Amino acid sequence: MIKGYHGLIMKKYEELREKENQALLRRKEEVEKRAPELPAIDRQVAKLSIDLAMLNFKKNIDHEKEFPKLKNEITELRGRRLEILSSLGYPLNYLEHHYTCEKCQDTGYIRQDKCNCYKKNLIDVYHRTSDFNDLIRDYTFSNFKLDLYDREEGPYPLSPRENMANILETCLGYIRDFRNTQSNLLFFGSPGTGKTFLSSCIAKELLDAGHLVVYRTADGLIQNLKEVKFHENVELLDLLLNCDLLIIDDLGTELTTEFSKVELFNFLNAKLLRKKKMIISTNLTLENLKNKYDERIYSRLVGDFNIYKFLGEDLRIKKNHERTKKASG
Repeated sequence: MIKGYHGLIMKKYEELREKENQALLRRKEEVEKRAPELPAIDRQVAKLSIDLAMLNFKKNIDHEKEFPKLKNEITELRGRRLEILSSLGYPLNYLEHHYTCEKCQDTGYIRQDKCNCYKKNLIDVYHRTSDFNDLIRDYTFSNFKLDLYDREEGPYPLSPRENMANILETCLGYIRDFRNTQSNLLFFGSPGTGKTFLSSCIAKELLDAGHLVVYRTADGLIQNLKEVKFHENVELLDLLLNCDLLIIDDLGTELTTEFSKVELFNFLNAKLLRKKKMIISTNLTLENLKNKYDERIYSRLVGDFNIYKFLGEDLRIKKNHERTKKASG
């Protein structure tokens, strides 16, 4: 699907231009019914504009005299056109092309560079066609329940609830400072302790703020890197490397091969060099991460990420037990 994103975006621009062409045609027909002389004025302006452009190619012509003469005629005709529009109560730009984005004129590009509106359309197209929608619809801060975490401290200085309150505060600050921060986050802890939930909460807030957030499971990322490596999918690589935030979920669940370790290191390194932000979650301990991956990957994870340990029992099992109790009660 990734290779089709650019095509979908360009199709959207084409539809915008065609919609405006039809709207402009209707506006012209509407005005011309009330001012039948306008088409003749437009034709005369077009003819004189051609004459003006061709003037430089003509010999035996007094250019210093003819050039201002033609220009004045065009100016007078355009002035007359505006007078007619104003007398009929229309805005002066009523018969001009109205663009959704004036910068690129609904093409997506300013010369060779992508316009800012291209990114907004990419966010829309990407998330309309992404399974990530299911997560961010349900996993939101409004649905985040801190009281599911135990108050008892257990083996750690903080209780799971106190620990999660601190992590939650950090994540809210991360969102507020997102444009200025260069921090990456590493969430680790037992399954069901809220790592994916909290990542999705962050993603939802940043998406709503207009940032491009891409979600991948670790296995999905490795499959994407294979697609990039063996099929030269440059659009996919651009999306993964240059998105505002990449979320890599369940690191450690992917099949670990020499290829996956090399490509994962190269990818993480490229993201870090570009200062492109990431959130990684894993069920592995830091010691298990060190054993599973080579020293280079482990060094990037512990050296370039802010690390947060999630405490507590599996909340999915806990909530299921609570539902079972209510049903049996």
